[in-house]
Amino acid sequence: MKRKVAFHTLGCKLNFAETSTIARTFPEESFERVSPDSLADIYVINTCTVTDAADRKCRQAVRKFAHRNPDALIAVVGCYAQLRQEEAAAIEGVDLVLGTYEKFDVARYIDHLEKQTAPEIHSCENIDTGGFMSSWSAGDRTRSFLKVQDGCDYHCSYCTVPLARGKSRNPAIREIVVEAEKIVASGVREIVLTGVNVGDFGRSTGENLEQLLEKLVNVEGLQRLRLSSIEPNLVSNGVIDLTAEGKVLLPHFHMPLQSGSDRILGLMRRRYRREVFRDRVMKIKEKIPGAGTGADVIVGFPGETEEDHADTYAFLESLPLSYLHVFAFSSRPGTPAALLPGQVSRQEKEKRSRQLIRLSESRRMNFMRNATGQLHEVLFEQRGHDGMVAGLTGNYIRVLTPWTKGLPGTIRRVRLTTLRDDASMNGELTDTDMK
Repeated sequence: MKRKVAFHTLGCKLNFAETSTIARTFPEESFERVSPDSLADIYVINTCTVTDAADRKCRQAVRKFAHRNPDALIAVVGCYAQLRQEEAAAIEGVDLVLGTYEKFDVARYIDHLEKQTAPEIHSCENIDTGGFMSSWSAGDRTRSFLKVQDGCDYHCSYCTVPLARGKSRNPAIREIVVEAEKIVASGVREIVLTGVNVGDFGRSTGENLEQLLEKLVNVEGLQRLRLSSIEPNLVSNGVIDLTAEGKVLLPHFHMPLQSGSDRILGLMRRRYRREVFRDRVMKIKEKIPGAGTGADVIVGFPGETEEDHADTYAFLESLPLSYLHVFAFSSRPGTPAALLPGQVSRQEKEKRSRQLIRLSESRRMNFMRNATGQLHEVLFEQRGHDGMVAGLTGNYIRVLTPWTKGLPGTIRRVRLTTLRDDASMNGELTDTDMK
């Protein structure tokens, strides 16, 4: 009888790609994949440890799965398991803890594992000795997340990712092209390139991101290619120009700013100052006026004063951004930022977050309002509960239109009509599926 296995992913798009790859290592003749909301014999939790909230979500997931099926085997794998092995093992209900590299062998580890009092722990102490594990997400005919880079050499003062994933590394372009061709052959319409620091692509092969994109946009049958996130100092003019050609690479740039105060950027050990970010945003808007541009911002970094926050707010307000992702600073053990003086109170971080979230909502609404009446190609996804089907434009506007049979998984030309209350737009179909 097949054992039922469920996968639960926390964190970034890179984790989702890796979870999908992990799931494919479970032989279909022995295991049946089920939803994490189902009763399963095995639960695999692929973790994140960027914030204390991510750690907390891991513990909550373990408790939920253990309560649902006390006899189920529970594996905690990934970044949290790599950095906090004993802490992960101490969660009641956990049977297996696997680190950054070991997680790709979870099927082998769990094959003969039985429910026991003391969990097994397998985690590589020197993660820089490992290679690159290729990953891409499957099971969704609309888009696939393709991992092209792993690790990071930046060592920002607040970040644990280099500790969990090691040095920046990547496969050769020719290998990625082969993977992209397989993904396209499976019927996927859009590939999203993901990694820890995608802009750093080529570190281990002597290549660069621009060269990779030039090859991928020419993959036969690939209709849409999107960058998940890229450091502002790594957005080259060549990448912007390639996007401006409007062939396959989508006009959407998400760049982590983190702070609009140069003093705070210095404390964060970021590799740029705010004028670099401004220059990249303005260059994108000059070349691609309709591009979607988003930014990550951290509020309440140690030492951030009200003046620093006001400086950040004014800087962001001066830029033609489409939206913001706002995060309250979360102190992580083992990082230099955890030891910095001037820790900001939770209440103050919440207040500053609300201010930037309101700015983000205003910018998103303005961006969509300016798009009213425009024609866009939209990749539609699954049917919603309200009789509508949603999809994304190339510049990252969420669009809804009434569901019709065969619409999900197709790219259609849509006229954007009116704004909705859920940070999306209504759209009217204007043609048939665009092959």
